[in-house]
Amino acid sequence: MCGIAGFSGKFSQQLLSEMCRSISHRGPDDAGVFFEPAQGIGFAHTRLAIIDLSKHGHQPMFSEDKKVSIVFNGEIYNFRQLKESLSGKGYQFSGNSDTEVLLNLYLEYGRDLLPMLNGIFSFAIWDSANRSIFLARDQFGVKPFYYTSTSKGYLFSSELKSLLQEPSVSRELDINGIKNYLTFLWSPDETTMLANVHKLPPGHAQIVVDGEIESQWCYYELKYGRSIKKASSQSDVIEGLDKQLKDAVKSQLVADVPVGAFLSGGLDSSALVALAKNVNPDLDLQTYSIRFKGEGLKTEGLAADLPYAERVAKHLNVKLNIVDVDSSIINDLPKMIYHLDEPQADPAPLNVSRISQLAYQNGSKVLLSGAGGDDLFTGYRRHYALGIEGYWSWLPLALRKGLASGAKALPVKGAFSRRLSKLLSYSDLDALDRVKSYFFWLEPDRVNALFSDQYQAQAKQISSFDAFVENPNQADCDELDSMLFWEMKHFLADHNLNYTDKMGMAEGVEIRVPLIDPNLVKYAASIDNRFKQKGRHGKWIFKRTMEPYLPKEVIYRPKTGFGAPLRFWLKNELRPLVDELLSERTIARRGIFNPEEVKRLIEEDRRGAKDFSYPIFALLSLEIWFQTFIDQSTPKIITL
Repeated sequence: MCGIAGFSGKFSQQLLSEMCRSISHRGPDDAGVFFEPAQGIGFAHTRLAIIDLSKHGHQPMFSEDKKVSIVFNGEIYNFRQLKESLSGKGYQFSGNSDTEVLLNLYLEYGRDLLPMLNGIFSFAIWDSANRSIFLARDQFGVKPFYYTSTSKGYLFSSELKSLLQEPSVSRELDINGIKNYLTFLWSPDETTMLANVHKLPPGHAQIVVDGEIESQWCYYELKYGRSIKKASSQSDVIEGLDKQLKDAVKSQLVADVPVGAFLSGGLDSSALVALAKNVNPDLDLQTYSIRFKGEGLKTEGLAADLPYAERVAKHLNVKLNIVDVDSSIINDLPKMIYHLDEPQADPAPLNVSRISQLAYQNGSKVLLSGAGGDDLFTGYRRHYALGIEGYWSWLPLALRKGLASGAKALPVKGAFSRRLSKLLSYSDLDALDRVKSYFFWLEPDRVNALFSDQYQAQAKQISSFDAFVENPNQADCDELDSMLFWEMKHFLADHNLNYTDKMGMAEGVEIRVPLIDPNLVKYAASIDNRFKQKGRHGKWIFKRTMEPYLPKEVIYRPKTGFGAPLRFWLKNELRPLVDELLSERTIARRGIFNPEEVKRLIEEDRRGAKDFSYPIFALLSLEIWFQTFIDQSTPKIITL
């Protein structure tokens, strides 16, 4: 697990060093650069040593004839099986790293190696024979990959801040990216806040020759649909899922350093800890949980996770390390935005950061995360909401328009009215657009109104419904399949996985996600939806599968998010910061938004007419991002 960066074009070795330095937090154990000025090629690598801690894992790594070199970030979990196969073909290895296996796979199979990989990765391979760089990102986007092109050539990196070490990289804003961010709280697919900096989508690869992208293609497509559902009995599904879960966890315990785990006391993290102990009873697994202090959780009606985490730790006989958190954690916002590279309107990354800090201090350089369980098996309220559309979706359009109009005008006095408004505000749309609308945090018209006169016309030309990637198998999908497709493609990849990776790596910790192992994901997609969402009960088949391993009061506990009492903080501890960074003066000076509309948003939230807490936090985070990534010549953590 590491950081990678590089270029093809008319760039200097000094730039390579600066790019490497900017991502040094991703690899505190080692660093290296490769620069070939005659070819215009430069690679940089910072290493967090997880597998083969010796010098044989140093990168950039070269083939024996020095004609091929690689920088690689991630883990290939099936590298030992692949190594055995390559050894049978006559390949010899100097060490035991998965990087060397990946390099030799390229020598044997070229670009056809991608379907063979089970892991989390982004990599770049320079092949001097054809003067090309082969670049790829893992199937689900666990590992980040940013790229840009300038008049000088092509640059790539694990983190956006590394690209901005080069002065020729444009800081022009992408209004499309900003609008999508304000709508969803994250920016989908390839877009970032910068018009000329892009994310390589999950499951995609590129070829770059002489500083230009020669080709880009999708090598992995996640399939959902009726045609792949298996007509299995409940007992057969449970048996198959049990095997897939154990195989995924077992493969991701491979490491030459201690492995720990998040343990919130929710189903996903608890299941991973239970399965890890099942497949390796002798495993000394350190676990980590958050304890919130202060009145915020109680005020917002959120259940405390810690009692459940303690119950699981006792049941499984694992050590639970507790990280105490209070409202002072909001002082870490500038650091959070800096490391995320993209503004994300969610306080959960702060929790990941604090847990990763303690894990690193304890020597746990690898943590297992339960990310992906809700996205695979239906764990969000929107999955339940989709299921109850049958009570009103049959109504004539005129009546559904009335429902939508009434829902948007509904006063928000608590969680129930907030969720009811969310459920019905887009009831007049067709089925597929309604699926997309469940991801909205602010209605498109309200987002458009936030922009200043200079940008509003441009914003209105952009449809938030067009932000999601097209599902090539859409005709075969019902509404729940469509939602799960976009959960995996966007909410997971562009939101949860981005902050999970970035905040862990900022503290020198690799975070693995066994629930989105490719084989497990394929199996989960084949499970009939009636086994996933049963009425108001999400993750039903996952819960049934875990009954032999965990107490029922843990499995069937009420769901809480891995976040913080944001609504309470905005009205209390964060209020002065909101008043400063979103003041009419600050907004007018920035010139992107309409100061009066921003003020109106804040006022409606504070008097309880509407719940705009997350959109306000989105604007706050965006202003911090502007100060960090736009106002400075190179990104640095700001002081508020």
